[in-house]
Amino acid sequence: MANLDEIDRRLLAELQSEGRITNVELAQRVGLTAPPCLRRVRALEESGVIRGYHAELEPSKLGFAITVFAMVSLKSQAEDALREFEEHMRDLPEVREVHMLNGEIDFILKIVSEDLQSFQEFLTSKLTPAPNVASVKTSLTIRTAKHEPGVPLG
Repeated sequence: MANLDEIDRRLLAELQSEGRITNVELAQRVGLTAPPCLRRVRALEESGVIRGYHAELEPSKLGFAITVFAMVSLKSQAEDALREFEEHMRDLPEVREVHMLNGEIDFILKIVSEDLQSFQEFLTSKLTPAPNVASVKTSLTIRTAKHEPGVPLG
C-alpha cells in the first residue's frame, strides 16, 4: 500500500467522490493552497494510486436497459488459456468488467445489453463460443441497491 498521509487520503476521498472538482476547490477542502495541492495530486497520479478519471454514465439513458453477470468456467486453467480468454473479453464492448475468481467458477463478467434479445444474441454468438469456454451461467440484475466505485477511505 502506498505511504499516504492524512492530506493524501482526504485528496483521494474528495477526488473519488467528485472527479471534476477544480484544483482550487480541492485545495480549499483539504486545507492547502493550490500549488502544493496540484503537486500532491500529480504525485498520486504518477505513483499509480490515481489510475484515471471518468464520467459515470447512466446505462438505461443510453439504451442499455439490462445488466447481466455471467459466471464462466473454462476448459483449461493454463496461463495461456486464461490470457487468451481475457484478451477476447477485452475486445467485447458489452463486457464491462472481467474478474478471475478462485474456486469452481473461473471468471465473473459484468455485461450490459440493450434488451434480452440482444443479450441472448451476444451470449450465443460471442460469449459461449469464446476461446476455451466450457460453461456459462448468467444472472440478470433486477435492481442495484448499492454502486460505490473505488475504495473506502474513511
